[in-house]
Amino acid sequence: MEPNSAIVHTDDVAWNHAYFDWGAVLTENILRPLHRAEPVAFRPDAWISHGRAGSITVPADVDFVWVEGTGIIREEVAPWLDASIYLQGDLDEQERLLVDRDGDSSEQREHVANWLREELPFMLREQPWFRATLIVAGPSPVDHDPDTELVVARPPSL
Repeated sequence: MEPNSAIVHTDDVAWNHAYFDWGAVLTENILRPLHRAEPVAFRPDAWISHGRAGSITVPADVDFVWVEGTGIIREEVAPWLDASIYLQGDLDEQERLLVDRDGDSSEQREHVANWLREELPFMLREQPWFRATLIVAGPSPVDHDPDTELVVARPPSL
């Protein structure tokens, strides 16, 4: 991560809210204040109603704010982003990584299935790869060191 930067995780914005219906919440409570050079200390409604402690915080004086997560590259948020990186991935590999990170319980499998029911139509509608400043290929047949190198995909043709 860049020195003097902060990360906003869309999973935190969406937590117990919605898989993808959070663009306005992000814009109004995080991106707009940052564009006015104001600090952010935002407690989403779902955090309050479910008793989650803390808040999403970003100091006003950071040089970079990284907003990460599926769904950030979308029409309603695009005016608030200076640049965007689309990570092109394989669905099977993404599911394997989710199992590695979150386990393979029946509840987790149900969560992933519900997520995909909303993610796939969202991705087809928004087509973030067309809006992205840079597209980075996921697992690649190109020989490279994944710890220090990225494989940049060709831009999609319109």
